[in-house]
Amino acid sequence: MEHAAEVWLVDLRQAWPVLLARAVFAVAFGLVALIWPTITLLILAWAFGIYAVIDGATQVVDGIRRRDRPRWWIGLLLGLLELAAGVLALIWPGISAVALAAVVGAWALVTGFIEIVSAIRQRRERRRPALLLLVGLASVVAGVVILAWPVHGAVALAALVGGFAVVYGILLAVLALGLRTAAQATTEPSPAPASP
Repeated sequence: MEHAAEVWLVDLRQAWPVLLARAVFAVAFGLVALIWPTITLLILAWAFGIYAVIDGATQVVDGIRRRDRPRWWIGLLLGLLELAAGVLALIWPGISAVALAAVVGAWALVTGFIEIVSAIRQRRERRRPALLLLVGLASVVAGVVILAWPVHGAVALAALVGGFAVVYGILLAVLALGLRTAAQATTEPSPAPASP
C-alpha cells in the first residue's frame, strides 16, 4: 500500500506541469479562434494542427518518460491520436469546414472518452477524479456537438472549436493547479510537536 501511495505522489508531482502546459496551449488556440471569428479555414486548420502537434508531442514524451507508472500507455495513445489529428490538419489544410469539424470532433470525443475511463479507474483507486471526469465530459459533449452540428462556415466552426478549447484549457488548468496543491500538501513536513 505504501508503494502505491509513493507512486501516486510522484505521479502528482510530475503530472501537473504537463497538464498546465497543455492548458495554456488549449486556451491560446481557443482565443485565436474566438478573437478572429472571421479567420479563414486555412488559418484555423493550421492553428488547430500546430496546437494538436505540440499538445500530442507533449503527451507522447510524458507517456514515454513515465513508463514505470500503471497505464502509462493511455497518455501515449492520446498523444499519438492527437499528433495524427494535428498532422492531418497541417498536411491537408484546405479541407472543408465539415471535414475539419469531423477531425476536431472525433479527436475531442476519443480524448474525452479516455479521460472519463481514466477518471473512473482513479475513483476505484480512491483518488480524486472529479476534475478529470469533468474535463472528459466537456470533451465528449464538445465532440458530439461538433460532429452533430452541420457546420458549413469557417466562422461558426471557429466559434465552436474556440469556445471548446478555452473551456477545456481552463478545466485542465484547474486540474493541474489542484494536482500541484495536492502534491505540495503531501510533501510538506508535518509540524514538529510543541515542546512541553
